Amino acid sequence: MLSTLELVAMAQDGKPKRDTYRHGDLRNTLIEAGLDLAREGGPQAVVLRATTRQAGVVPNAAYRHFADRGALLHAVSQAAMAHLARTMEAEQAAVAPTTDAVAAARARFRAVGTGYLRFAQEEPGLFRTAFHVPGDMTHAAADTSAGATGHTPFELLGAALDDLVEAGLLPEDRRPGAEFLAWSAVHGLAALLIDGPLRGLDPTQAHDAGQQVIDMIERGI
Repeated sequence: MLSTLELVAMAQDGKPKRDTYRHGDLRNTLIEAGLDLAREGGPQAVVLRATTRQAGVVPNAAYRHFADRGALLHAVSQAAMAHLARTMEAEQAAVAPTTDAVAAARARFRAVGTGYLRFAQEEPGLFRTAFHVPGDMTHAAADTSAGATGHTPFELLGAALDDLVEAGLLPEDRRPGAEFLAWSAVHGLAALLIDGPLRGLDPTQAHDAGQQVIDMIERGI
């Protein structure tokens, strides 16, 4: 026999809904549903009713895990940030092996930037969502916004800069604050490519613009 909540939900969209979730972790399922919505429509698409509909439960079920839409959106934002971190890690992992420590440090640093730009262009909805919720993203909780290595995007950039110092490519006295300059430049280009006047560039032009910005960062830091 259907519960009152299930009958209400069924009347709304023709499908019976559960007020409990019996097949795994509902919180993570709602976050994954939120990621799917964000992928298609950005942060504005992440709403409680839509995520619970996708998860197959009534809207009230979400309140056991999220106090309101803002709490859900924050969790989805952190998950999107973790996706960004994993893309950056994959870009670094694809760097050709070399015994030249200087070349390796430089390639891994550049991979941080190219991975960041690639994610923005391939997953613009998730990219927008990752940076939508106000907060201190530089110290985001590693268990929710980190990649496979346990590092957030900001931490991956910091580690790459530390490697430049160790390889002698970046003077130690110029290391403090370098991550803010590098991040600002690459993020600015990413925003221009997906939401600004550069969104009409073809893939080759966008790639070249990314390489030029990273060149500029290398010369400037």
